[in-house]
Amino acid sequence: MTNWGATIMSIVLPDSKGGRRGFSKVIWTVKEYVGGGHSPYITLFYRSFDGEQGFPGDLDVYATYQLSSPYTLSVRTNATALNKATPVNFLQHLYLNLGGQGSGDVLGHTLQLSASRYIPLDDELLPSSGRVDPVVGTSYDFRTPTPIGARIRKVSGGKGLIGYDTSYVIDGEGMQKVAAVRDRKSGRGLELWADQPAMQLYTGNGLNNTIKGKAGKVYERYGGFCLETQGYPDAVNHPEFPSQTLRPGHVYKNDIDYKFSF
Repeated sequence: MTNWGATIMSIVLPDSKGGRRGFSKVIWTVKEYVGGGHSPYITLFYRSFDGEQGFPGDLDVYATYQLSSPYTLSVRTNATALNKATPVNFLQHLYLNLGGQGSGDVLGHTLQLSASRYIPLDDELLPSSGRVDPVVGTSYDFRTPTPIGARIRKVSGGKGLIGYDTSYVIDGEGMQKVAAVRDRKSGRGLELWADQPAMQLYTGNGLNNTIKGKAGKVYERYGGFCLETQGYPDAVNHPEFPSQTLRPGHVYKNDIDYKFSF
């Protein structure tokens, strides 16, 4: 999970590209662990101290990962600002490939997003224009099921890479289905349910056959995709975006359900 971030599979903990050492690189405390029963879960805790990575104030963060049904992974995150206002915008940078390890790229996966608008990003992947544009008539339109690779060669992923690293504005509010993905070859599917107003679609543009995943399999370019639900990116520098500043005593919440099917 992250304010932005990166890792391959396993538990992905909150990270922040606001500094050199994100939350995925710090030591968390296990607050609660239930390994048996119908809904095993683990709750982790981290206190970010005032000034850490340049962020103001102390921040208490809890992240719970739970198998809420045999094929549903739920992630519940909350954070409380203790003494100063501070930007908070966590996300999960989970790489997914429904074909399984060693199955190649995800360009044949069909993707549908509940998003009729996107936030244009510059080459540094920042929303410098502050615009929110409609997806209709663009290569960013996934309102109907479309192979991820259908238009990917027309998309700049920033920093000289080709592929999606795109921020979408979710249609509607509250906990809802925001994405559906299916791999025709394996028959596996995923519904992503979340409560955040935006989502970053990333198609593994920077994977380069150097990262090993399960069973030692190496991930090639486009070997995985990420659906990262979050608040509007860089909102602290854009008053036209909904605020991601958390005031002292207030609680930030981010809920996600990964619902798999076979």
